[in-house]
Amino acid sequence: MWIFTETGFVSAVRKPEYPDVITVRARDRQSLEALASKANVEIKRSPNGDYPYRVFVGDGPFIEWFLDRGAELQYENFKNRIYQTRGSDFARALGNVWSAMLAVEDEEARTSVFNEAGEEISHTGAEPNRLLNHSQVPENLEEMSEEEQVLWAEQQAERLAQRALDSEAGEKFWSDEETKG
Repeated sequence: MWIFTETGFVSAVRKPEYPDVITVRARDRQSLEALASKANVEIKRSPNGDYPYRVFVGDGPFIEWFLDRGAELQYENFKNRIYQTRGSDFARALGNVWSAMLAVEDEEARTSVFNEAGEEISHTGAEPNRLLNHSQVPENLEEMSEEEQVLWAEQQAERLAQRALDSEAGEKFWSDEETKG
């Protein structure tokens, strides 16, 4: 799984020989610092690996770190935020990823959407749906077993998925102009 956050880029995998550990790799140390701090683990250097930095964490700390990234989301444009937090070199690399992913847009992505009256719907002036009130991380999360932490995270994900499905009928669509930024 590739994860881009305002602090960097990581690749998370589960190696078959270590089924209880998530190996999270990065191209730079800074991308792993928040996770290493959260999990209270050391960032290891692996200069001959595909990714030169890595941490080894259990499911609970990884899921908690991942949920923290969503809870901290306060920006309206990710590429601009990356420029602020990581600088122009990182933002330029992220822009290249964004451009490469344009190649996989499906055919209907940019076709017009119409309401029941036959009027074109665009994002302009639309209010975003409020899917969630940010759920609070339990105060005793660190005291919970890893299984209990994973169960809590799975329940949060199920609630979010259900709310997203429930909201699709009222979803607003964005215009081309507003998705280019």
